[in-house]
Amino acid sequence: MAAARRPARLDANGLHLRARSLVLLGDVQRDRGRLHGPGSARQAYSEAHALFTDLGNTRRVAQVQLARVVVDEMDGDLPGAALRYRRLAADVRLSARDRARALLWVGTALSKAGAAADALDYLDRATTLFQDLNEPADWSVAHQKLALAHRDLGDLTRAQRHIDIALAERVGNSPLQRVRLDTAHGHLLLSDRATAEEGLRLLDHTATLALEFDLTHQHAGILGIRTAFDNDDHGRGTL
Repeated sequence: MAAARRPARLDANGLHLRARSLVLLGDVQRDRGRLHGPGSARQAYSEAHALFTDLGNTRRVAQVQLARVVVDEMDGDLPGAALRYRRLAADVRLSARDRARALLWVGTALSKAGAAADALDYLDRATTLFQDLNEPADWSVAHQKLALAHRDLGDLTRAQRHIDIALAERVGNSPLQRVRLDTAHGHLLLSDRATAEEGLRLLDHTATLALEFDLTHQHAGILGIRTAFDNDDHGRGTL
């Protein structure tokens, strides 16, 4: 390992803890939408990747690679992210749960890119895997993603069915989880003029919550949904 990357006076255990801390920092900065520059998610993940590589921890290396693809997706590289997610979904270095999450995120990236019909197969497969793995939180998120994909295809009945499941089976109540789910719910409500006002109120409340917790990427996505609605475009948004 290059001296420039290896902190002085740290043994293997210390280096492992430092790499884990860098991953946590990357996660926080990713959630805040801080993707570039000093102290960003990209920088933290890059340093963690180098440390885990030099330590020979292949499972952690693969996990960081998956996190870096999430950043690529957030940065707008949807086709590239979908391709890299597909590869990681079959990567034996990852746990079954992480491979299922990669599969879910293939569908997410395709849905954002406007290929909702192609996304459904990946989303359905991931949903089944989460059920088999007994991962209720991921299973709930998968239904949220399915709701948005069906909405994009104009099937509001199926979209409502999936968002109802996600709302009823939500697990955890972190600000990020609340913002993501309520944004998806609000987005769906905007799809029907009869519920559009309710959707606008929910999105306004969710935007305030996103700002309160410095979730700038999510806040930008909400503003994009509002702008599309105001322009009568009913755009896809950026969840």
